[in-house]
Amino acid sequence: MTKASLSPVLKQATPVVVDHALGSWIYGTDGRRYLDFTTGIGVTSTGHCHPDVVAAAQAQCARIIHAQCTTVMHQPLLQLTEKLGEHLPDGIDSVFYSNSGSEAVEAAVRLARMATGRQYIVTVQRGFHGRTVAAASLTTAGTKFSAGFGPMMAGVASTPFPDARRLQLSEADAVDYALKEFDYMMATRISPRELAAVLIEPVLGDGGYLQVPPAYLAGLRERTEKYGALMVLDEVQAGVGRTGRFWGHQHVDGLVPDVIITAKGIASGFPISAIAAPEEIMAKAWPGSQGGTYGGNAVSAAAGVATLGVVEREGLVENSRIRGEQLLTGLKEGLADVDAISDIRGIGLMLAVEFGDPTANAGGPESLEAVRLAGAVQQACIDEDLLTLTCGPLGSIVRIIPALTVSEDEIATGTQRFIRAVRRAVES
Repeated sequence: MTKASLSPVLKQATPVVVDHALGSWIYGTDGRRYLDFTTGIGVTSTGHCHPDVVAAAQAQCARIIHAQCTTVMHQPLLQLTEKLGEHLPDGIDSVFYSNSGSEAVEAAVRLARMATGRQYIVTVQRGFHGRTVAAASLTTAGTKFSAGFGPMMAGVASTPFPDARRLQLSEADAVDYALKEFDYMMATRISPRELAAVLIEPVLGDGGYLQVPPAYLAGLRERTEKYGALMVLDEVQAGVGRTGRFWGHQHVDGLVPDVIITAKGIASGFPISAIAAPEEIMAKAWPGSQGGTYGGNAVSAAAGVATLGVVEREGLVENSRIRGEQLLTGLKEGLADVDAISDIRGIGLMLAVEFGDPTANAGGPESLEAVRLAGAVQQACIDEDLLTLTCGPLGSIVRIIPALTVSEDEIATGTQRFIRAVRRAVES
């Protein structure tokens, strides 16, 4: 008899084996209690095992677990659609459900191509959109997501991100540069008549926790409207209150995309994702092009209804804003004298601490040291009973993603633990 084991490629960021978890805390089988500032990569928005979400899932399991929604419809999916609709921009009134962020991204790409009859999808450098073949073809947050199984999907082009620090420009000049490069691409690489959509995260996730400058998003919106293309916003990580607004793009006044992609925090850990668009656009998808065995699962949908209820009743979007400001201020004040840190940034409860000079040569000694230091800090956090993750194209950024339910005391505790971890790593 063969003894099975997990793939050796699956490397844990921490050695923790979970016994149980509640709120912002994970209890390991080692008897230790860890303050979780990873939230399953931004998924457990209402904290671990919120009683309302647990009760909703338990009750639904006793009614029906799998009601395949193109065979029979179930009430939780109808209820979730109604609740989600309360948060969607005016005019975005049609929703399709899937399981994961990657699947939702692929559904959005398929819809964009079918709705416009065009082929090209333009993505923005440093964006992360998933690991499946089409989603990985759209991802430029690091080569590890797309290397080794090419060729990738055709009909994709990438345009520069206006990273003012890396470009050594003011934000306004960086935006001007990036929009001019987009225009140049449209003159030399892609015919406007073949542009189906521009796909972008309003706040970069794996690419480094960078908020996209509002003027850049507005500029891209102007161009998609000019060319008759769609603007697709990947809100998988930034949505559902993570940035202190329900959607990350709501930090740009008046911006309404054509398609919104959501997942992660929408169901507190149960696998469900969705794309939302105006019905007139959604109706242009070809018959049979939307579906899937598990998409819109009844238990996941019930958890989603409960999650959105908790977000509303407990004021979690506003809590994200307030607690995020507290954390950002505490980190900046406590780490102001650490020269190895080049930036501490964040919006809502989506924060990052970057090590090293972003203008340094990738792969050079300075960049390698920044990567080593970020990894050392993330590991030192474990010794402080604090869980964090790294991100960024090189891995030189530590990201901090507390639950939206995090308290003032928990933020204060996490801040002090992180500061101690940084000092330990820097001094070692």
